Amino acid sequence: MAGKLNSKLKILYLMDIFLSRTDDENIMSAGELCDELEKVYGITAERKSIYSDIETLQSYGMDIIFTRTPKKGYFLANRKFEIAEIRLLIDAVQAAGFITPKKTRHLIEKIKKEVSVSQANMLGHHVYVDNRVKCDNEEIYYNIDLLNNAIENQSQVELVYVRHKIDKNMDAIKEKKILKVNPYALIWANDHYYLVGNNPKYDNLMHLRIDRMKKVTELEENARPYSEVSEFTDGFDAAVYARRMFNMFSGEIKTIELICENSIVDDILDRFGDNANMRFHDEDSFCITTTATMGQGLVSWIMQYGKKIAVVQPQELRDLVLSKAEEISAKYR
Repeated sequence: MAGKLNSKLKILYLMDIFLSRTDDENIMSAGELCDELEKVYGITAERKSIYSDIETLQSYGMDIIFTRTPKKGYFLANRKFEIAEIRLLIDAVQAAGFITPKKTRHLIEKIKKEVSVSQANMLGHHVYVDNRVKCDNEEIYYNIDLLNNAIENQSQVELVYVRHKIDKNMDAIKEKKILKVNPYALIWANDHYYLVGNNPKYDNLMHLRIDRMKKVTELEENARPYSEVSEFTDGFDAAVYARRMFNMFSGEIKTIELICENSIVDDILDRFGDNANMRFHDEDSFCITTTATMGQGLVSWIMQYGKKIAVVQPQELRDLVLSKAEEISAKYR
């Protein structure tokens, strides 16, 4: 009985060996594959059966290649992810401030299993975690899953939201507030993960950082439809919404018109997309008309470019930028 079971498992173990031990620089002969099966899995195999199993795996879709250089043998040529794609995924996980150091290491190890051990070791030399600014909220993965379920179920959630404030002794202390929220979408922006939702007391949208949430609970109450508090009716378009936000400040969405110097055209296209409504203004600048959320986030974004951006309309935005510029100027007088 054990022999039959081992025979059935052999091809699966052989697949694992190709996934973990071979690549274009690590080639294994049929004899070496037999030795690996016996050494690691305790399964005795003949070379003839290895050839048959390889053909089966090739028919299954595995890109197993036979080569004669630099040595005679087999290796897995293509995988689900290329090395460059794995590198991008690892970099994204490392850069995400809302992922704790412990979860960062755990995710990176799982991602590295999509390449061979040799390739994973090569990637390991470029992994840095300890010196990154990371949150310490280990509840975040559970909270993301729970919030996602609540959004799908169109249910309200209750949570404890934690923020810092300075007390009279100039110490940073944590301030906790219990909130009920109608959840609509999860958005990754400005190196943070946010929940976009609605406070039932108001008729607008709000943003809450998920790494600041504790004790998230899905409630039995139905969530308020997002069409009652936003312009979205057929579906909450998180991509469109995020593009209009600046530094995740909420506010009223309005049409804005800007005059921008040609030198920052790449930044403008990165922000508003290649389909942005741009037109000629003069030899040194262009005009763009778009929609954005009015507020201090937009003002801060405009001011980082100094004189390279001028607000044409609305007048409300011109006044906000001018007021902020005067406040900053006063600080240096």
